Amino acid sequence: MVLITLSGALWGCPSYRVYSQEQAGRAALAEAQSSRQIAVLEAKARLESAKMLADAEVVRAEGAARANRILQDSLGGPDGYLRYLQIQAIDSKDASIIYVPTEAGLPLLESSRLVARPQQPE
Repeated sequence: MVLITLSGALWGCPSYRVYSQEQAGRAALAEAQSSRQIAVLEAKARLESAKMLADAEVVRAEGAARANRILQDSLGGPDGYLRYLQIQAIDSKDASIIYVPTEAGLPLLESSRLVARPQQPE
């Protein structure tokens, strides 16, 4: 009886190894396919997200362009709008001296105002 059991085990062991390896291969294949599907779904999600972000940026830019156009028209054209932006920039600065360009595009310098003057005898 022992001899029959031992010979059956020796005969069945290689078959079991083949079966075990086949099952391991199927499991690895199923895992690879699942990983591939996950990667594809993540790539599709990133693509959709990028498209939506681009659409949102276009809508924001169109809104900003429309608002700028309304401001420009209400301020008398591009020159008035640029003056308005310059005034807004000056208001937002915390500075004690502001140089405004002249017609030639050069600032008027007030260096004499900042230089210490010698005191005159009284």
